[in-house]
Amino acid sequence: MVATEKPEYRVVGTRPLRPDGADKVTGRAQYGVDVSLPGMLYGRVLRSPHAHATIKSIDTSKAEALDGVRAVCTFADLPIQDEETVVDIGEGAAEGRWMARLVFADDKALFKGHAVAAVCATDLHIAEDALELIEVEYEPLPVLLDAREAMDENAPLLHPDLLTEEVAGFGVGDVSTSKPTNIGKHCEFAFGDVDAGFEDAEIILEREFETSAYHQGYLEPQNGAAMWNPDGELTVWVSSQGPFVVRAQLAQLLNLPLSKVKVVPMEIGGGFGGKIPVYMEPMAAIMSKKPGRPV
Repeated sequence: MVATEKPEYRVVGTRPLRPDGADKVTGRAQYGVDVSLPGMLYGRVLRSPHAHATIKSIDTSKAEALDGVRAVCTFADLPIQDEETVVDIGEGAAEGRWMARLVFADDKALFKGHAVAAVCATDLHIAEDALELIEVEYEPLPVLLDAREAMDENAPLLHPDLLTEEVAGFGVGDVSTSKPTNIGKHCEFAFGDVDAGFEDAEIILEREFETSAYHQGYLEPQNGAAMWNPDGELTVWVSSQGPFVVRAQLAQLLNLPLSKVKVVPMEIGGGFGGKIPVYMEPMAAIMSKKPGRPV
């Protein structure tokens, strides 16, 4: 049977007006970078030049003494995370300790560009000058660039406290190893009799493919603005498609009740899932708390 008449739809096949279209093409739309508050300070981040290195020491005293600098923060400014704490981040789950180590490097830099410290100052140029005054002593460690080499039991460990978990889909599973490893999670998909399938196949074609690392291609970079009020209320302006998930992560990372965290979603210049985890937002919050001004 062949359909000869096309059904009429109210939306499919039409050109509906985008509710956000006019604001975006006229420049009225407000993105994260457009947040401007009275007394606002400007933040900059110092990042590791090494892909894998032990951080032996961080001296921020010269940066803190620079005129115009209002706060400097590092991993030490984040509350200690319970190893058992798990946060639902929408497209999966994450443990508090791993989230904290993504915001700032702890005792090790785990990738080139890993945030080591952040500075806020009365203008961008002072903040950038302050970064150059932060003294970090690194001890470079072996770098693993191949996933199979990283999974070898004799490979250098990124996390000395990481144990493999058996999982079904996204989330946290049962620990299946007692020895530290670079394999964080193991999930096996099985269907049918694989051996019988190979025996019955007329042709067996085997190939191996490698791809480079990739990330979502949003045009707007990661950003965040925060105001930590004296009454303990935290307001954060974000460019994320998951404001409620951002709120849950901030509450956990900063050891705040959920009711004390308000997240204001701005327009988003692309995200595709890449802006669900928090990076800049906890930094901005900590830096705001110290001088009591928005960052």
